[in-house]
Amino acid sequence: MKKSNKFKRFSALVLALLCVLPSLLLSLSGCSAEGGSGETVTLYVYNWGEYMSDGSEGTEDSNKRFEEWYFDTYGVKVKVNYSTFSSNESLYAKLSSGSVSYDVVVPSDYMIERLISEDLLAPLNYDNIPLAKENLLPEFFGETSEHSAYDPGNVYSVPYLYGMIGIIYNTTMVDADDPNLGSWQLMWDEKHAGNILQFNNSRDAFGTAQYYLGLDVNSDSEADWRAALGKLKEQKPILQGYVMDEIYNKMENGSAGIAAYYAGDYLAMYENNPDLEFFYPKEGTNLYVDAMCVPKSAQNKEIAERYINFMLSVDPNYGAPAIANAEYTYYASPNRMVVENEEYVEYMGEIKDDAYEKMYDTDSVKTSTYKNLSGEKLILINQLWEELKSDVTVSAGIYIICGAILIVLLGLGIFFAIRKRIRNIY
Repeated sequence: MKKSNKFKRFSALVLALLCVLPSLLLSLSGCSAEGGSGETVTLYVYNWGEYMSDGSEGTEDSNKRFEEWYFDTYGVKVKVNYSTFSSNESLYAKLSSGSVSYDVVVPSDYMIERLISEDLLAPLNYDNIPLAKENLLPEFFGETSEHSAYDPGNVYSVPYLYGMIGIIYNTTMVDADDPNLGSWQLMWDEKHAGNILQFNNSRDAFGTAQYYLGLDVNSDSEADWRAALGKLKEQKPILQGYVMDEIYNKMENGSAGIAAYYAGDYLAMYENNPDLEFFYPKEGTNLYVDAMCVPKSAQNKEIAERYINFMLSVDPNYGAPAIANAEYTYYASPNRMVVENEEYVEYMGEIKDDAYEKMYDTDSVKTSTYKNLSGEKLILINQLWEELKSDVTVSAGIYIICGAILIVLLGLGIFFAIRKRIRNIY
């Protein structure tokens, strides 16, 4: 028995060594993490929905083009695993949980500031991103940039696209002489009850109320945030719903008539519904910058930085990704090679006569930017947002329950009335 057990143990040890040996030899032979010996590296990219040219309807597929370019340039096979999010807050929840690892993410300015403060982003090596200095406009990139205060010197981020928030409305539902056109007040107009859509993310939703009330969107005063909550609660009964990407279908098919949203997305909706119009509210609005970053947990930092550089390129041999992405999304580009491209300007004019001016004439609009808030204020906002949303849920539930009870009581009343009549007859 003892001899048999020893032999079995020895055999198991030899078998285990044989299983491990191939991997050991590969590691000793210098097989690189960048896909040596034909291995394909997966690059995980996390971006907003509808925010990169994807090959649909004859457009360029920017991610496929990157894969081609990378293999042609470095001889390494890279596969882009591309997924999307609908709000900065959902992106933050994923990154801060540590349960997932992305190589490139595209948050907005205030969220970048928060991610930096929580040490969730990696400093960038600009040796791998030379086009940032060459192509980006100075107001969006560099030490003196007026639109990169969220990341001074762009240590952690490279601007991708930017825009402003405004109000989309259906001209068949809102009269041309409506006195509230041009103001946030249109979002609170009771005569449009049931046709209004509000942001389904706390920062933008509170922003609409704060701009309407003339409050600082970065206020440190709890009273200001509670005043904005009060305004959102006042709006709640006339809303059709809180939305993000769902807005496309609702505004394009005419099932809703008024919505606060991003200017670039308005142009995408306009293509499918020319009855839609758009304005920037006179009380003021948010100007935001979305930028490409590399999380600290990234597994392929060098490839990620080269990916960022590629997206700043206008190389026609690989689909001019910077132009292709700007044309696909309709968002404003911080890239001089896009802004000054005659074909791009002409393309925007074909979408809508004033499309180029609508996206780039920021001087005529009263704007401010969101900033990262203190931990105390972030907790407060989450609590107020939950209060608003749970209040919606509870109210709707109460109405449903009350309605069901009334139907049951009505049914019972009819039943007993019929039974009584039958008894009287017989």
